[in-house]
Amino acid sequence: MSIPTTQKSLVLRKESTPYAIEEMPVPRPGPKDVLVQIVACALNPVDYGVVDPPLSRVLVHEWPHVPGYDGAGIVVELGTEVSSLKKGDKIVFQGSGSTPGATCQQYAIVPAELTAMIPDNVTFEQAATLPLALVSDVMALYNHSPAAENLSLRLKPVWEAEGQTAYAGTPALIIAGSTSLGQFAIQLARLAGHSPIIATASLHNAPLLKSLGATHVLDRSRTKESILAELPTLLGGKPLEFVFVALIDVESIRLGCAALAPGGALATVAANPTQIPEDVANAGDGKRIGYSFGSARLPCNWETGVALFKQITGWLEKGDIKPNPVELLPNGLAGITEGLARLKAKKVSGKKLVVHPQETA
Repeated sequence: MSIPTTQKSLVLRKESTPYAIEEMPVPRPGPKDVLVQIVACALNPVDYGVVDPPLSRVLVHEWPHVPGYDGAGIVVELGTEVSSLKKGDKIVFQGSGSTPGATCQQYAIVPAELTAMIPDNVTFEQAATLPLALVSDVMALYNHSPAAENLSLRLKPVWEAEGQTAYAGTPALIIAGSTSLGQFAIQLARLAGHSPIIATASLHNAPLLKSLGATHVLDRSRTKESILAELPTLLGGKPLEFVFVALIDVESIRLGCAALAPGGALATVAANPTQIPEDVANAGDGKRIGYSFGSARLPCNWETGVALFKQITGWLEKGDIKPNPVELLPNGLAGITEGLARLKAKKVSGKKLVVHPQETA
């Protein structure tokens, strides 16, 4: 296929203004990159959060800005040093959060090392639900880079043999289990052998979470006190040494910390201690806190990101990791503004909103 020189992209010209669809240049891959024609991109809260300060001043490094961290598509051009992929390959990848590598457009550049082949049993739309949430979870749990020493919990990765046995039979609590981050946290806990796996969520999502590996689902609307009172029965006398809080919410993080046994480990999807209350960041009792800046492209995350993407195809093929349920939005990139408004209003539950950039009029 011939590659066009321009493409339709969702563009933010400056902070605190609406997104608009504009023509932007199609980027060219560097030696170790590939150019991907994006078939499906998924939406995340960061895509509306980045419009305004403070996130716009943290995450936007140049204007205009194209959002998007979740993508799946077809390789259409190879960098001169790429031998692991070929034109026509179907891949899933994480967008960069900067214009050439962002996913809310029709083409993007991605490092070949940070891609995974999409198996035949998974659609482009399903694959696009994975990257940001799965990478964020993995970085909070398994990143052993010296530069991430004070961020990651540095647990034994589930793709290593020791990581599949070291935590077997120990309980896990996943708070906000029906979020995209929570769904993958449940599945990683299952792969690590945790038992029981207790999740909080809206009860209409309980069948979904149990299909992913949760053994118990508690109504997220219950009080902190009632959840803490029931946990000892569900734990069967075992200490709760692992908690994953799958959203940045002060009271949810406090609940997780209160439930955690002395010496236990709590992972949040916050990027650093400034995003959580001081009483959790300095919890005492030997409790450890893990944080996540969920981009595999950061130097401190790169090695773990490469190791993760090597696992994804096999996990998907065998059903070890299941994508999020999908709701496909109409009108390509033009459907994103309404989708982000629904996300911001918390009107999306248990599923991922996905668009087809190539269908943009």
